[in-house]
Amino acid sequence: MAKTYDGPSLDLEYVVGYSGITNGLKVHPDRHHLIYSLGNTVIIENIETKKQQTLMGHSADVSCLTVSNSGKYIASGQVIHMGFTADIIIWDYEQKAIYARLQLHKVKIEALVFSPKDSYLLSLGGQDDGSLVVWDVATKNAICGSKAQSESAGNTLCLAYHETDELKFFSGGDQTLRVWELNVDNRKIKPQDVRMGQHVRMSKCIQMKGNYLLCGTYTGDILGINVDTNRFQFLGPKGGHNSKKAENFQCGVTALAHLPGNQEMLVGSGNGEVALVTYLKHKDNLSNFFAFQFYVGMSNSQIYRFTYTDFACELVKSSHHGPVTDIVFPSRSNELFVTSQLGQIRFWLLKTGQELLRQTVANITCTSVALTEDGSKIYTAWNDGKIRGYGFVKGKGGAALKLMFTIHDAHSNGVTALTCTPDGHCILSGGGEGQVRVWSISHDFCTTSLEHNMMEHKGSVSDIRISKNGKSCVSSSHDGTTIIWDLEKKRRSQIVFANTLFKCVCFNKEENQIMTSGTDRKLVYWDVSSGSQVRELDGSASGSINAMDITADGNVVATGGDDKILKLWDYKRAEIISVGIGHSGNITKIKVSPGNTHIVSVSEDGAILVWKFPQYLV
Repeated sequence: MAKTYDGPSLDLEYVVGYSGITNGLKVHPDRHHLIYSLGNTVIIENIETKKQQTLMGHSADVSCLTVSNSGKYIASGQVIHMGFTADIIIWDYEQKAIYARLQLHKVKIEALVFSPKDSYLLSLGGQDDGSLVVWDVATKNAICGSKAQSESAGNTLCLAYHETDELKFFSGGDQTLRVWELNVDNRKIKPQDVRMGQHVRMSKCIQMKGNYLLCGTYTGDILGINVDTNRFQFLGPKGGHNSKKAENFQCGVTALAHLPGNQEMLVGSGNGEVALVTYLKHKDNLSNFFAFQFYVGMSNSQIYRFTYTDFACELVKSSHHGPVTDIVFPSRSNELFVTSQLGQIRFWLLKTGQELLRQTVANITCTSVALTEDGSKIYTAWNDGKIRGYGFVKGKGGAALKLMFTIHDAHSNGVTALTCTPDGHCILSGGGEGQVRVWSISHDFCTTSLEHNMMEHKGSVSDIRISKNGKSCVSSSHDGTTIIWDLEKKRRSQIVFANTLFKCVCFNKEENQIMTSGTDRKLVYWDVSSGSQVRELDGSASGSINAMDITADGNVVATGGDDKILKLWDYKRAEIISVGIGHSGNITKIKVSPGNTHIVSVSEDGAILVWKFPQYLV
């Protein structure tokens, strides 16, 4: 059914996400756009308007990214499974389309760089490939290639092109630093090892400026190489803007960027430090650059904007750096939503995607989040077996979260699912051991007690939904059962079986039916009173269905899963009415906002995608 659908597509309003790969953040030469990757997607974002355009063509996660000097082309490489060919895609920036797809390297593309005049593209394979290839951009063909390093050296990790010479480039890595010359007529490249003397290093990044090649190393120092003589020239520890003390950068130098027209460069280190370093005594007048700004991408998926004059930084983009495990809206508001991941819960403004608030609990994963009807209390489930309840208090910078209570040992194998009654005085939780437990919360939201323990499931509880009147609930499990519970009598009222690992469940509007899905890729309607199957649909062509939500009027169901496609279904006709394509990772959760204005879907790659709800369905 999904394959034959050719109707309208969902309108993607914006994406929150950034992969945080090395050298994966670029400013386009027009100075108005940021270019970065998220999973297998390349995103172009206008700095002023925040409008985004997505480039989709990779079959696996993007591993490296570069932009040509003219800004005409973007090149991206990917990392794929062992034994497969890793694609390189050259994108036409103006057309926002694929210009060329290049295939030679195996498993991973380690680095890419364009020549000064965009004539050639240089590509470096990963450690399972180890080759260096020169491509002709005009003809879209390979000119020549070679092993990137000698047999006695380690892996090559980085590339840089000469500033003006189309036929000269550099490579660096583990005990290898080479200068290469390209002979186009003979279709050959000739390497020459740089004479380092006693200064043997592992280079993580290299940049050329003037007559010098600057190499950032794992030991935290910076090597200067004279490109005219191919000899080691100087060794540069830290100093300059941030610190007068000469010492190496901690956790190695991970990024280098030269300032235009002077002997200063920006240095990024593995411990998150950004510094301005002068690598020659002579320093040009920087009055022309007093107002310029630069962007720094972090491995934890944050992007900061720095001002050169005072080195002040501002967080401009925040995103999840791991799988997003849940997403929930307050029932009375569509202005914000809450997400969870490893060690964090975050509050987001729906209109802009700006992060408003963050609560951190180190080294454990928040698996599920529930909000009271008025949104004043937040209940969270964690894989350490605890349930933590939070309330809002006034902090120095605005609203903050305060821990109200903790239910220790709520479940022995971690809390895997959670929901609550509208007033927040009753919590229903599911655990990895298969038990569903009912917890009573005091009126001051400070003390808790276990009311009942329902032991029917034999596998991990994957989802729990409560009825509108709070008298019944439904839970799905990986053991192939979905159970409807009578919360007044504290016992099972109905059970359904299927040959699947149930991942999600929901009530219809009248609550006389439930809808389930899981690893069998089926959407199944069940009658609540009899437990009989009403209808079965093929929900996905490939991969399990992990997430499901239904609109308040009960007319539209949203589903998503391992096929990375968000689908909207007409509940009564059981037909797909719209699809959303944009995720590069498996979809983990979906929620329709109150008022049916937006749909928010989250995925394993840390992405949050906000879609406009089709107005013709409202």
